[in-house]
Amino acid sequence: MSVGLFTTTQLTQDLAKKSFAGMITRLMPNGQAPLFGLTSMLQSDTAVQTEHGFFTKTMLFPQFQVSASGQTASDTTFTVVSTAQLLPGQIHRIDSTGENVIINAVISNTQVSVTRGTGTVAAASIGASVHAYQVGNAFEEASLRPNSLIINPVRITNYTQIFRNTWAISDTIRATQMIAGDTNIAESRQDCAAFHAADIEKALFFGQKSQGTRNGQAFRTLDGLLNIIGNLAYYPSYVSSTNVTTAGSTTNFTQLEAAIDPCFNQTTDPKVANERVLFVGGAAKRVLTAIGRLNGIYQMVDGQTNWGLQFSTFKTSRGTFRVIEHPLFNSNTSWQKMAVAVDLSSFTVAYLGDRKTQNKEFNQDGNEANDNGIDAVGGTLTTELTAVVRNPPANAVIFGLTAGAAG
Repeated sequence: MSVGLFTTTQLTQDLAKKSFAGMITRLMPNGQAPLFGLTSMLQSDTAVQTEHGFFTKTMLFPQFQVSASGQTASDTTFTVVSTAQLLPGQIHRIDSTGENVIINAVISNTQVSVTRGTGTVAAASIGASVHAYQVGNAFEEASLRPNSLIINPVRITNYTQIFRNTWAISDTIRATQMIAGDTNIAESRQDCAAFHAADIEKALFFGQKSQGTRNGQAFRTLDGLLNIIGNLAYYPSYVSSTNVTTAGSTTNFTQLEAAIDPCFNQTTDPKVANERVLFVGGAAKRVLTAIGRLNGIYQMVDGQTNWGLQFSTFKTSRGTFRVIEHPLFNSNTSWQKMAVAVDLSSFTVAYLGDRKTQNKEFNQDGNEANDNGIDAVGGTLTTELTAVVRNPPANAVIFGLTAGAAG
């Protein structure tokens, strides 16, 4: 017992009501799975097998390359590297001289017969290894129908990957009142959903295709964007390099354009042929801003997508990029310097049958037969899906963006 004014110095801390806000501040990235989130707003595919794919056809433009010996102005038989895709009636423009020639006959795999100077540009000598590109075809009256050109479809596949995340708490914790946050069940469910979305998001970017066994059971992983963009096998045969660039110690506007503009070379949707989403880490976004400021070429303009995602916009000579800082990229110093251009018109996910994020909980219905003998409650989120990238060359990756420069 004490005499005098009762102040906080006499208050036993065990009796004092704790001063906590009635919520838990979640230190997690805001909008941590923007790519996966965007796919939920777009039309998804349905896979009927664990290997899901599609066929692509790439429009080809016939051309030929003269041999290393070149051709004289009077030659009407050309020796070329290959006569693939060449047909009688095609007109080709000699790149070095502007002369048009018409193909009369394909003699062999390396020789064609032509008529020279088909037009206003006279025949002239053609240097070694010069290219000629088709500029149309022409036929005489009452001509026989020409042979057809065939574009063979290419099969591209990916594997479905099973994602599982679980929350579980003892029944004692369920019944316990906490100082802050929602109910223990609600908090645990929310944590589980965040982990589930983040795991899928990271796989969509960084997954590598594989199949085999694990713990004696079938096991598969999907190919993510980075692996697809970096694999030349996913590109048309005439493309000689992937759209993957590693930046130097500094990057100027010319270098930036050279790295990302190839993603505009082909499209599957003419309505958005010149638009891409550019996911960046915080360091990469600072580099983009510095490049614009140092060169006075573009201005980063803030905006918001129809789905509520914040973005900045910048334009190059060939297209527009919606720049979204990806929260998960900021989780380590390497990803912070990364930029990934994505063609959303040709990207989606495919869920295997009905396995679109199923939630199965245990010990939630009060039925003792379902409690598995465990004095606990919980649940599991399961999703089985794969990434579908229908136009890999319409995407691009830059690693190691460190500093902007003029030029």
